[in-house]
Amino acid sequence: MLFTKMDINQVHKWEKTVVEILNLDGWNLTWCGGEYEYFDAKGLTPKKNECVIEMKFRHKYYETKLLEKNKYQRLIQLPKKIHKLYLVFDSKGMYIFWLNRMNLPDIEKLNCPDTTLWTKKKKEKEVYLLDESLASYVNNESKFNRSI
Repeated sequence: MLFTKMDINQVHKWEKTVVEILNLDGWNLTWCGGEYEYFDAKGLTPKKNECVIEMKFRHKYYETKLLEKNKYQRLIQLPKKIHKLYLVFDSKGMYIFWLNRMNLPDIEKLNCPDTTLWTKKKKEKEVYLLDESLASYVNNESKFNRSI
């Protein structure tokens, strides 16, 4: 399994690593996850568009990728010119969702951990379950690859 149970310091290491890898691929990002922002990186896409990226590392693979409604709302309230990206890693691959113009599915209510850290305490949250087909970029075992 790619991601075992991680503490916040390990999550931050993964976020920094993702930023470094994307920067090798033409991005110009700065990690800002330790600053209590509601996104983990900010900077420029390879096409020089201003962007922010929220990252999630999931232990298990699910066909749909969970995005909390509150997280989405905070991101989408940023200025229109900023590209809002949601990046999900799971045991099968990496998925990047471009939220600016995405038609979101209906909101669902799920029992989720009450914090972003792993806990056994659950809380009902409003979420979107994003189908993999909505991703702007996918890199998984099938080698499907579609650039932003």
